[in-house]
Amino acid sequence: MKKKKSLITGASRGIGRAIANTYAAAGYDLFLTCFRSEAELSALCCRLSEQYGVRALAFCGDMGDWDFVQKLFSQIDDLDVLVNNAGISHIGLLSDMEPAQWRRLMATNLDACFYTCKLAVPLMLAKKKGRIINISSVWGIAGASMETAYSASKGAVNSLTKALAKELAPSNIQVNAIACGVIDTQMNRCFSEEERRALIDAIPADRFGTPQEVADLALQLAEAPDYLTGQILTLDGGFL
Repeated sequence: MKKKKSLITGASRGIGRAIANTYAAAGYDLFLTCFRSEAELSALCCRLSEQYGVRALAFCGDMGDWDFVQKLFSQIDDLDVLVNNAGISHIGLLSDMEPAQWRRLMATNLDACFYTCKLAVPLMLAKKKGRIINISSVWGIAGASMETAYSASKGAVNSLTKALAKELAPSNIQVNAIACGVIDTQMNRCFSEEERRALIDAIPADRFGTPQEVADLALQLAEAPDYLTGQILTLDGGFL
């Protein structure tokens, strides 16, 4: 049987790495990207190929750069699942944020989703089948003080998900997003122990989520019934 193929962005660590492991274990061939951790990602590809007998290719570059994304897709002629996971955060007052920082965050978190969807959709249309899964955030739903730009980018990703799902539903291409709560990744290790405790106290599940829990849900979405589309699934331990 022909293996399904998935592109997972931001796969060298955290949530993206967990998704890559989970998809490989499920038998998917993989196209994996990172921004700077080329050696780490290449080692991951080698391990996944050896452990699960899948094809895993590493690509290092900026997903917010249209030229790089075009070069990436020039090497992809078939795709079943696109997972838009690459993302960065910014903590601080909006009034202190430089325009270049805003532009960089939006390029990585939002522009990259547009670029990958634009190029993945024709591959999926050709076979009238495909899944797009966007990794978003609860802050895209509720907004977070001191994370205005990040919240805005994820709110846009949520809206893109809903709108694109309607656009592609007649072609049997499903588009959904996972709105993550506080997940125990390197991105959230910037908080002090006191801040982490305060966050945990606000979460009914009384803990941070794990990258593996996000990965498990991402695989379920890849295998879900075709009628499930246009949804923002909140994975937050009851936080919102």
